[in-house]
Amino acid sequence: MSDIKVTLPDGSERVLAEGATVRDLAASIGAGLAKAAIAGKLDGVQVDVSAPLFDGARVEIITEKSPEALEIIRHSTSHLMAQAVRDLFPRVKVTIGPAVENGFYYDFDLDAPFTPEDLEKIEARMRELAKADFKVERQVLSKDEASKLFREMGETYKLELIDAIADDTVSLYWQGNFADLCRGPHLPSTSFCRAFKLTSLAGAYWRGDEKNKMLQRVYGTAFADKKELDAYLERLEEAKRRDHRKLGRELDLFSFSDEVGAGFVIWHPKGAMLRTLLEDFERKEHLKRGYDIVVGPQILKTELWQRSGHYENYRENMYFTEVEGQGFGIKPMNCLSHMMIYRSQLRSYRDLPLRFFELGTVHRHERAGVLHGLLRVRCFTQDDAHILCTPEQLDAEIKSVISFVNDVMGIFGFEYEMELSTRPEKSIGSDQDWERATNALLGALKDSGRPYEINEGDGAFYGPKIDIKLRDSLDRRWQCATIQCDFTLPDRFDLTYVDADGERKRPVMVHRVILGSIERFIGVLIEHYAGNFPVWLSPVQAIVLTVTDNQLAYAGQVFDQLRASGIRVQKDFRNEKLGYKIREAQLQKIPYMLVIGDKEVETATITPRFRDGANLEPMKTEDFVAFIQDEAKRFK
Repeated sequence: MSDIKVTLPDGSERVLAEGATVRDLAASIGAGLAKAAIAGKLDGVQVDVSAPLFDGARVEIITEKSPEALEIIRHSTSHLMAQAVRDLFPRVKVTIGPAVENGFYYDFDLDAPFTPEDLEKIEARMRELAKADFKVERQVLSKDEASKLFREMGETYKLELIDAIADDTVSLYWQGNFADLCRGPHLPSTSFCRAFKLTSLAGAYWRGDEKNKMLQRVYGTAFADKKELDAYLERLEEAKRRDHRKLGRELDLFSFSDEVGAGFVIWHPKGAMLRTLLEDFERKEHLKRGYDIVVGPQILKTELWQRSGHYENYRENMYFTEVEGQGFGIKPMNCLSHMMIYRSQLRSYRDLPLRFFELGTVHRHERAGVLHGLLRVRCFTQDDAHILCTPEQLDAEIKSVISFVNDVMGIFGFEYEMELSTRPEKSIGSDQDWERATNALLGALKDSGRPYEINEGDGAFYGPKIDIKLRDSLDRRWQCATIQCDFTLPDRFDLTYVDADGERKRPVMVHRVILGSIERFIGVLIEHYAGNFPVWLSPVQAIVLTVTDNQLAYAGQVFDQLRASGIRVQKDFRNEKLGYKIREAQLQKIPYMLVIGDKEVETATITPRFRDGANLEPMKTEDFVAFIQDEAKRFK
């Protein structure tokens, strides 16, 4: 038997006997590494620790501390959950169970619905199976052999998955008496699944198609150790406390109604004020950056949507209607109206760039199963803008939008990440235009000096885009801002400008949003701030509280003076105990409570109390107005 030579990440080489595995390599380095190894990489491809090495391979040992470890742990734990479900519910059919961003899930076909009590039983069985330390073993079979095996098991969903695989062979993973169809890699044994928790239940259509059967999805999460799991579960509980749907009800910001229809938000007075504050902020920021405010209609002729490519590539997300025999599409985007404004007169290169901004309300069809509070709705308003510029101006305009995003995210206290999303399979436009657009975005990203990722195939159908994902106070990612570069629609709508040489040229169009959907951004803000909005953004900035009825006259004067000064103020003059009033104001997360007692009446002052319980010194009403206005300016 001959030896083989492999190379480690540090460039050093190891000689092992032919047939040696990743685990053998780890053992040759040290007993501790052999015990810690959960998988490996051969020439960059992830493999099990039992995978044989080959001569000349570049090998990396994956341990629980490796960046790739969490996905492997979670995927293996999803298999463990499926095994536990099979043990407890023998009539179940298992489908797929991938690792996802915050854990894993598995979809099951079972006639009786799972209950929260079932989750506890499944989790307990998972712990038993983990303690049993079943070895996880990979098996490669022909498609026919694998189909025969799963047919005997009654696993019809696996048969459908096998049929869709192009290769002649498939891989299975066994642990005890449980087998699952999977590429792997997986943990060496079930005992490596040490820190996991099943978190929730949901419904999911097989393969995401609502024409298929509704399955039961069980969500869970897993980590390398219990400390990480406990920290995550605490963040999860905090997220529940911050849930914008819960706080939206408690703070009386918005509601939904089945009578109105799913996915349509009803804004209450305080929620509408919050929206207005955001929209006023948006208008001010856009005007000072050279944008022109425009407004387009809600419906446009179907022919326009056909010319733009939306009808062919996006109509499943659109609503259509008919007026006097003429077809119309309810707009899902604002770009068509903005192009019509551009086309309304002859443009010169001296006019460019033109920046059209619209707080445009759009409608998009979303399936009922994906609607989620303000985060996923069917009617929303975008802070939408379209920049039409010469190709020479494109780089500066993209960089200007990146700078705009940076300024605004700083105001709200958000860190963010950027990624470049490239041409999807379903798209319009020439290869040359897509290359030009992609290179323009890529160049601006590189010059920004910020890190970015490439998201292959996730661009808009008419152009590539920069997606900006903000991170909230719980370190969750939210897609809000986007910058799209488009050479295609200006061509389809014959947009031109007269260049310095007197020739007609084609402008480039940049589609961009800063906050994105106002609804979605408010949902994110509610959870980011836990409802404790900064003073400048708070729908109610202060509330005047009386101790007894003896202060009603003076308290009324204070209230009127504050309102006349532009402070968003409420009053609570009820004949209730002061502690009760303060508690209610705190639950409403009002920044300042202005307590009026006999002392305040005598001295013509107010005593501000912050929502966290801290008290300020008594002051004149006009001094409080100046104080709150100054605080609002510092946050904006």
